[in-house]
Amino acid sequence: MTCRRRCAGTRSLAAAACLGLGMAGFAAAQETPPEGGVANAPRDAAAAAEGRAEGPLDLGELFRAGGTIGIVILVLSLAMVALIVEHVISIRRGALVPEETAAGVHELVQQRQFAAAEQLCREHPSFLAYVLAAGLREAGAGYGSVEKAMEDANAAQAARLFRKIEYLSVIGTLAPMLGLLGTVWGMIIAFHEFQTTANPQVSELAPGIYRALVTTLLGLGVAVPALAAFAWFRNRIDELVADGTAVAEHVFFDYKCAQLAARRTRRGGEADRAAAVPARTPAPREKTG
Repeated sequence: MTCRRRCAGTRSLAAAACLGLGMAGFAAAQETPPEGGVANAPRDAAAAAEGRAEGPLDLGELFRAGGTIGIVILVLSLAMVALIVEHVISIRRGALVPEETAAGVHELVQQRQFAAAEQLCREHPSFLAYVLAAGLREAGAGYGSVEKAMEDANAAQAARLFRKIEYLSVIGTLAPMLGLLGTVWGMIIAFHEFQTTANPQVSELAPGIYRALVTTLLGLGVAVPALAAFAWFRNRIDELVADGTAVAEHVFFDYKCAQLAARRTRRGGEADRAAAVPARTPAPREKTG
């Protein structure tokens, strides 16, 4: 019995000693920094300090982060601004449907001076002048030919104006596509660098991702105003083309009325002449016995 008690006591002491050593080793492992942790601590602290020192992003930093594709999107934005300014100046009522040209041509048409009216249209080119000049060239053939010529000229000039603003739609389509291209390329580079790093940290991936997303932001920043301006100018052209058509018809209104009056007069004269001619009575037939 005494021997068994001594062996049991010895086993208990050995187990207690092993448990104590294990707990001490676990505590030491918790307190000891991982391999390379001391060396990486200054670098992490410097990176954190640098991140705090950068502060909020500005427009220059965004364009620098955009790289080559960001420069291309910047060029598109400058082209967009130039096109919008040019369209604001040229696509307006005073430039496309000038009242002075309409009044001058209307007065000359009333005087039947079609050549002088056409010369006035050539001296003051505009949407309305082009439509009126097309009608004036057919003035000798009647109002039907004048109306057909003005309709064709109206359609041709409207198509030219729509092609003029089509560049805004192209910019609005290309800019986000270029931004997406830059984002995909930047993500590929970021993940490739993350893969080739020995001990990568998730924080090391963030700068590459944010730079990759900058191009998408720039592309959308150009596409939104470009498409908005395109829609506004398209509606403006529709409105001005309709106004130009109405003004052109008003210019030739007196000419149209004169043509209709002359046609009714001719028809009335032909009816009077037909009524004045006596009807021929057939000669009686002789009876044969």
